[in-house]
Amino acid sequence: MARQIETGERQWYVIHTNSGYEDKVAENLNQRIEAYDMQDKIFSVIVPKEKRIEIKNGKRRTVEKRIFPGYVLVEMIVTDDSWYVVRNTPNVTGFVGSGTNPIPISDSELRIIQKRIGTEEPKYKINVNPGDAVTITDGPFKDFDGTVSEIDEGKGKVKILVSIFGRETPVELDFLQIRKI
Repeated sequence: MARQIETGERQWYVIHTNSGYEDKVAENLNQRIEAYDMQDKIFSVIVPKEKRIEIKNGKRRTVEKRIFPGYVLVEMIVTDDSWYVVRNTPNVTGFVGSGTNPIPISDSELRIIQKRIGTEEPKYKINVNPGDAVTITDGPFKDFDGTVSEIDEGKGKVKILVSIFGRETPVELDFLQIRKI
């Protein structure tokens, strides 16, 4: 193993994992921190996730999605021992950095990530794009076909252009009220 630079500072680092194993890596790393008595060197392990609202088959459900698939954040003081504990955790492929020296994430990057994972209100997720043809499934325009003109994921609304009386009329609907054709 290459000699590590010991900074003595608590900083956040990004570790690369096998995709799909982020939660398992966090769980294993927390167990290894206990087993190797590294609580004074490795302080926090986070799998950055955000809540999203997905609509499938006309049903709205809240799901947690990983913000950075294949990556886990760890707050630690880098020493030879702490580096070894993290690096040799199952499904960890390495630190993000140059060679064997991990590079900490900047304060501004950390603030952006914390803002995204700290949001309690879920974000909407829908599988239509502007220009897509849809059918309205609920409300006064039920069974009308239209074209998506705008999407507001924050509000969970979509603007549909519906042909009524020979002209295009914009109709604002909830994501649940449409189905992609």
